[in-house]
Amino acid sequence: MEILLIIRFCCNCTYALLYKPIDRVTRSTLVLHDLLKHTPVDHPDYPLLQDALRISQNFLSSINEDIDPRRTAVTTPKGETRQLVKDGFLVEMSESSRKLRHVFLFTDVLLCAKLKKTSAGKHQQYDCKWYIPLADLVFPSPEESEASPQVHPFPDHELEDMKTKISALKSEIQKEKANKGQSRAIERLKKKMFENEFLLLLNSPTIPFRIHNRNGKSYLFLLSSDYERSEWREAIQKLQKKDLQAFVLSSVELQVLTGSCFKLRTVHNIPVTSNKDDDESPGLYGFLHVIVHSAKGFKQSANLYCTLEVDSFGYFVSKAKTRVFRDTTEPKWDEEFEIELEGSQSLRILCYEKCYDKTKVNKDNNEIVDKIMGKGQIQLDPQTVESKNWHTDVIEMNGIKVEFSMKFTSRDMSLKRTPSKKQTGVFGVKISVVTKRERSKVPYIVRQCIEEVEKRGIEEVGIYRISGVATDIQALKAVFDANNKDILLMLSDMDINAIAGTLKLYFRELPEPLLTDRLYPAFMEGIALSDPAAKENCMMHLLRSLPDPNLITFLFLLEHLKRVAEKEPINKMSLHNLATVFGPTLLRPSEVESKAHLTSAADIWSHDVMAQVQVLLYYLQHPPISFAELKRNTLYFSTDV
Repeated sequence: MEILLIIRFCCNCTYALLYKPIDRVTRSTLVLHDLLKHTPVDHPDYPLLQDALRISQNFLSSINEDIDPRRTAVTTPKGETRQLVKDGFLVEMSESSRKLRHVFLFTDVLLCAKLKKTSAGKHQQYDCKWYIPLADLVFPSPEESEASPQVHPFPDHELEDMKTKISALKSEIQKEKANKGQSRAIERLKKKMFENEFLLLLNSPTIPFRIHNRNGKSYLFLLSSDYERSEWREAIQKLQKKDLQAFVLSSVELQVLTGSCFKLRTVHNIPVTSNKDDDESPGLYGFLHVIVHSAKGFKQSANLYCTLEVDSFGYFVSKAKTRVFRDTTEPKWDEEFEIELEGSQSLRILCYEKCYDKTKVNKDNNEIVDKIMGKGQIQLDPQTVESKNWHTDVIEMNGIKVEFSMKFTSRDMSLKRTPSKKQTGVFGVKISVVTKRERSKVPYIVRQCIEEVEKRGIEEVGIYRISGVATDIQALKAVFDANNKDILLMLSDMDINAIAGTLKLYFRELPEPLLTDRLYPAFMEGIALSDPAAKENCMMHLLRSLPDPNLITFLFLLEHLKRVAEKEPINKMSLHNLATVFGPTLLRPSEVESKAHLTSAADIWSHDVMAQVQVLLYYLQHPPISFAELKRNTLYFSTDV
């Protein structure tokens, strides 16, 4: 009997505390609905009844969403269904610091939220930071926008350190899995990797995306790619073509809307590799060869060019740019590029109209703004890409069709250096042979390419990082190999990125790297030393151990790269960026070494490339090094080299 009384009491409490309030709201909603039917539109109570009905409906909607997650309806101020159109993680500049936000674009409002910290066992929830009705949202033009609060770019060396840690942790995780290590140890490593990837994701974006509330406040996001900026802008502008009205959400409405974000979101995890399943593709490591052929579909003549982007460590990087094809509706570039991939899974192509109006300068980064005409993305399917043959495809973007071809060379294949069969040229020929034949200390090709870059390319944005056109590079290669008398004339007319690419190709095609196969293990050991004095002795001793032509050429290149880095505010190429470009070219393991120690492309990247970058960076950051002084110095570091 007592048990029955307790059960009845509990049921009454449940009804009183849970069902009764909901039942009251349901009844009130029906009453409000009937009242509105019989209330004239011009009656002063009509808008109040509308607001009350909307609040009741949204409250019931949120209750129903808990019961049935498939419900996605949220009522707008106009009584229409509010739907989620797009969401994603963006970096916001807030209070002079970077914050990772989850941004939600609904049919009538943009909402910026952050994920609340919750204790174990509790459901995750979002906290709304701000919202803008789309009727009030405007994009200030670059020349109209106010200068941003100072955005301090994250130091390149710290970004590189994060990449190094991420690569090392990936390798450790793979080893643990291969040895069937403890799941607790693997989870600990994954947590460390997530922390570093999160920091990299937070601190790498630099492209400004500003939005403004016509009622006052501006908001600034930093994106890694012009592609994302264009996507968000286009999605918002498409919705703004509809008949939208301004409104203010009550605290209850805002709570309901923010509460719906967790169930409606399409992007569930921060885009880092530690959130991926084990069976997902690790991406491609090596070189992607891309030929941008032509484009069709433009409605009027314009000055047109394309850029190529690939993903790397969770964010996209611009890797190549075609020349500008002037005043045409059917540009035919037929330009080939070689793009280095670092675990990449996607290729993006963006088509721009070149702007020559110097008044249209973006105050955020002081650059003239070109108009995006179209953009598209394809997945890099290893089975399709890794064939030896070219794969031709067409990518459609806003009515524009761009034709391109691509093929892939894996990193282990790219390590193979094939000596030239004829010793009369310069490519693929030992540097000592070339300098002896020329009676020079530094090969003519190195001196001329560097001279041309310093003459007209030292302020070029992305110099040495942006790929030159492959056909131009091959033409320059042929001219240098033939020692053609028209070399200087050809150099003066050639695109500067092609000249920079020719210099990189020369070093990559040497029969052995500039810093030699023999000394490679010692360079790896030297850069790992923690004691500064020991590292200094070792690294200087290793330079002294190089053959004279290699050493003189290396020091000549080193001083040039330092001069390029002095123009970093203009060309965006720091010492760290230059070390990333040249390190793996000047310093690589021999084929025997790489086969003995490494098993996969990802391992090659994680074990070697980061260390190669650090070696070159060490010398770039070092005070000027004199060849004569090195040779006079008798302080040797005792190591087997």
